Amino acid sequence: MKIIQKYTTANPCFYGDGYITPKGLMLHSVGCPQPDGSVWANAFNADIGACVHAFIDANNGTIYQTLPWNHRGWHGGGSSNDTHIGVEMGESQYISYTYGATFTCSNIAAAKQQAATAYNAAVELFAYLCKQYKLDPMTQICSHAEGCKKGIASNHADPEHYWNQLKTGYTMDGFRKDVKAKMGAVTVTQTPTTQANNTNTTNTMLVRVRIPDLNIRSGAGTNYQSKGFIPPSIYTIVETKKAGGYTWGKLKSGAGWIALEYTEPAGRGTRA
Repeated sequence: MKIIQKYTTANPCFYGDGYITPKGLMLHSVGCPQPDGSVWANAFNADIGACVHAFIDANNGTIYQTLPWNHRGWHGGGSSNDTHIGVEMGESQYISYTYGATFTCSNIAAAKQQAATAYNAAVELFAYLCKQYKLDPMTQICSHAEGCKKGIASNHADPEHYWNQLKTGYTMDGFRKDVKAKMGAVTVTQTPTTQANNTNTTNTMLVRVRIPDLNIRSGAGTNYQSKGFIPPSIYTIVETKKAGGYTWGKLKSGAGWIALEYTEPAGRGTRA
């Protein structure tokens, strides 16, 4: 499995919508005849009102990671954005949508092969994420369509509509079983890349402190000793943790941790 980090740093979601502790994984398909994952990653590197964690290239199975896994995405609608990592599979260039989730296909054999490539890559990625976040693939994976039925996501039919109309034989129950079977054998090649706007792919972020005197704690939590205060300015955060109802950010300077609820996004950079 090959993961290329191509973070969508020009999308406001990247900096501005907080963090999650993943409780589930949601599988999507893009709903558009475009199999190339890099094209989707580039398209989402803008203020478009949506952002997912990764796109899967249906031509070769490459995974383009567009958000850190613990960032809150804008992918499922409803409460799923607060709990789920969202991943989109590319769809074949040989399909043409006619109405809603209905499409025609000019080359069934080629489209089915692309669907298989995306499916197998999704199985590997979800196996990896289930292992990383200790998720049960049989109960904590759903599709966008299933999320809608559960009342946690918006009204979409993907990816089942795509699989069914191509007669692939794939189902979400089968997908969950395949993920479970794969969890013992998944391997990852991860490649950071430079973004379209020339920012790098490290997980640091700039925040602006909004209050006059913000406590610096020796650790991530109010139970840790205060080491003093910092004034309103811009600071670089190199690590985040959730504790005691707050999201805590570790200052690049090494001075300590601050509660990010008292800050706002300020872009990327290399200050304190």
